[in-house]
Amino acid sequence: MVRPVLLVDVDGPLNPYAAKPHRRPEGYRTHRLLTPRWEAAERRRLTEWGLPNRPVKPLRVWLNPDHGPALTALPFDLVWATTWEEEANAYVAPLLGLPELPFIPWPPQRTEPGDGVFWKTPEIVAWAKGRAFAWVDDEITEADRTWVKDHHDGPALLHRIEPRYGLAVDDFAVLTAWATGLD
Repeated sequence: MVRPVLLVDVDGPLNPYAAKPHRRPEGYRTHRLLTPRWEAAERRRLTEWGLPNRPVKPLRVWLNPDHGPALTALPFDLVWATTWEEEANAYVAPLLGLPELPFIPWPPQRTEPGDGVFWKTPEIVAWAKGRAFAWVDDEITEADRTWVKDHHDGPALLHRIEPRYGLAVDDFAVLTAWATGLD
């Protein structure tokens, strides 16, 4: 049997960005990352604000080094499902001790499917091509679960992660139980 895929978002599940500012959650370490994509986006924003010569501040990212071993121990093939795309391999994976992972390349123009469905949802279903997958993201809603149920031919678990806390022990338990419960 082919192992299911775990689609991993960075911001929310791995980086609890919504935690109180200056209140890093327990077990997390602070990193200041200046990825090319972040730098370009911030440069455009600063230019729009009339501040083209202002230096770009790196992105504050909180990561828990225990997540790397915990993720690799899961009964899944890991895939990035993040707007970080390939930059997750260069900037996040080494800090967590993860190997280079495949990633879902997102279309340059993102369109909302409507009815409250997150823009990533149809892209993920198209990418999965019927393969069993679990997806951890902070943007998942019931509308996404319904859309996947109606459009995906294989088993799927859409597991929302609270972006104030990131992945927790209970989340790893849910993922393990789901993957080991597949026929």
